[in-house]
Amino acid sequence: MKFPGELLHVFDGGVWDEDRIASVRPAPGEIEAVEFAEPADLPALMTPDDARRALSALRARTNGAGVVLLEDGRPLVPTLLDRVNAFTRHRAVHHWPWQEGPAPAGMPVRQYWGWLFAPDGRVLTLLDPVNGAACLPGGTPEPQDQGDPAATLTREAAEEAAVRISVPVLLGYLPDEHHSGGPCVRVRMAARLTEVGPSRPDPAIGQTYVRALATPEQVIELFDWGLPAADQLAAVHQARARLGIPRAARQRLTELPDATDLTTL
Repeated sequence: MKFPGELLHVFDGGVWDEDRIASVRPAPGEIEAVEFAEPADLPALMTPDDARRALSALRARTNGAGVVLLEDGRPLVPTLLDRVNAFTRHRAVHHWPWQEGPAPAGMPVRQYWGWLFAPDGRVLTLLDPVNGAACLPGGTPEPQDQGDPAATLTREAAEEAAVRISVPVLLGYLPDEHHSGGPCVRVRMAARLTEVGPSRPDPAIGQTYVRALATPEQVIELFDWGLPAADQLAAVHQARARLGIPRAARQRLTELPDATDLTTL
């Protein structure tokens, strides 16, 4: 095997808290400062090959499937996250405090989003096929829903992801004080996946999403929800246990094929 270049490594440094970050002391004369950047900004901050390596490493970390071999910063065996170019678009920033229970009376609900569980404990996540931007199934209430949150989530799951779900259970909500239309809340619910149909475009926007199965922890990493994400994650696992669904082991994100037999998961 010809090898005219360098052998480089990218390591996972773990998750740092504020105290550890504050303790960093750059080596005088060698490093001026240490900064943390949104992954999508890396191509503007690094050389192209180093940005590719960093993003490939981040995808490998999210997959949690062990060491990945790269050539010129590209994986020799691309995963689903590589195929959709995950982390090349800014992640959704929702640093809102998690609140359990129903939305306050009189407060408009902007969206109902669902944690939809497969039998193996993973949840359905929708990915943009071009830039990997992630979203949970769900959307805005419509008049035909007649004010029923379960009807909204059931309809949106069918439209966006071509799946059927069990009757949703309420998890809690996130208050959005800065929405352009005025303060509102965004409700989170949970349900089981009961049927998967052929993938098709979302009628609202014409987008055909890549349907991925991921552990709840991996889903959190696809967004920028800040510290409140831990509280939401705890509520998700409580709902999973109530639904009688096992906790999923970390594994590579996989695409949900058309007409999947859910009993095989």
